[in-house]
Amino acid sequence: MKQKTLSRGTMLAALDIGSHKNACFIGRVIDDEGGVEVLGVGYQVSKGVKTGTIVDIDLADNAIRQTVNTAENMAAEVMKGYPLREVVVNVPGNQTKSNNLSVNVEINGQIISQNDISKALVKAQEQVVGNNIELIHTMPVHYLIDGNEGIRDPEGMTGQSMEVNVHIVQGDLGPLQNVANCVDRSHLDINALCSSAYASGLSCLVEDEMDLGCTVIDMGAGVTSFAVFQGGAMIHSDAIPVGGWHVTNDIARGLTCSNVDAERLKTLYGSAIVTSSDENELIDVPQLGETDETMPNHIPRSLLIGIIQPRLEEILEMVRERLDSSIHSKMVGRRIVLTGGGSQLPGVRDLAQLILDKQVRLGRPIRLSGLPDAVSGPAFSTAAGLLTYAASHTHEMPSAIKETVDNGSLFSRFKVWWKENW
Repeated sequence: MKQKTLSRGTMLAALDIGSHKNACFIGRVIDDEGGVEVLGVGYQVSKGVKTGTIVDIDLADNAIRQTVNTAENMAAEVMKGYPLREVVVNVPGNQTKSNNLSVNVEINGQIISQNDISKALVKAQEQVVGNNIELIHTMPVHYLIDGNEGIRDPEGMTGQSMEVNVHIVQGDLGPLQNVANCVDRSHLDINALCSSAYASGLSCLVEDEMDLGCTVIDMGAGVTSFAVFQGGAMIHSDAIPVGGWHVTNDIARGLTCSNVDAERLKTLYGSAIVTSSDENELIDVPQLGETDETMPNHIPRSLLIGIIQPRLEEILEMVRERLDSSIHSKMVGRRIVLTGGGSQLPGVRDLAQLILDKQVRLGRPIRLSGLPDAVSGPAFSTAAGLLTYAASHTHEMPSAIKETVDNGSLFSRFKVWWKENW
């Protein structure tokens, strides 16, 4: 299915609701290829969210409002007083399910049109519709015409029958409704949903990686999501409910300090692999409830890393098991891209290479222009990818696909023509 991009000058907004932080990016489409220029950013510590799920709607609502307001203030000059109305929002990987389906459409010797492709995709969507799910993505992976493989875009070709392999991502309705309620309280509408791992892939991966085969692993605070790309499309996604926050919690428990101090120690002195010099380097660990700052509590840095490393190994081993057990295990490829806040610890790349036995690189947003340095790191890959998704992947949104199907009436054909041309 042909990629569709929004018209130049269109304003976009993305909202990444995470377990550790919320981030809002406001951007504007600047070219016909879906390039986006960032105009405003905002990020705040997340509240009321645990392992990607809203657990306190009031706290979550306040944190989201502050995040959005910060981004609006930064983009105020361009927005000229008009408040933000619509946002594309991420869906954590532990709230999604990945489905791969195959559907057939009879062509009967006619020329294949975009409407024929849309009908096939809608047919696939109808196979997974349920009362407690929300469709998030409908992605054609590849096509076969009369049994012939290797077809990227069948539009304009002729055949008797067309088979479409489709990847559908669906989300749990309950948690998504809580997200919608929070966003609605901020006087915003959700115009699209996007899985976190897919957004990170769109943000970090180069075209060749998507085409030849690559897995992106987004190490968030509460959830580690991952997605497999091949042939230019996402063919599988999954997640485990463990992330960087669990590392912080292990440090707090192991060293009997507060979570705030544990996060600081992890950021300043943490590493994924112990080295010989770490035994001789001493760090000060504030004791829980201790107010006497004249009594330092020194420990070797190796003790801190000895707490961090096992948890990171566990996370990577769980990801490896999920990938090995999926039906796409042979299509994963030799390339891994690590991103997300949890990937920033020194040594994570080397540890991942050791456990996953693949080539590993660290990924950060590469497709947006005007991105401030403060939000250009791996921790903001999902937020950046949400803007790219909104700008140039509307053809993968289930509701948009359904609207483009021509049921034969003059009015419906006019609606399709109007959407495609205006």
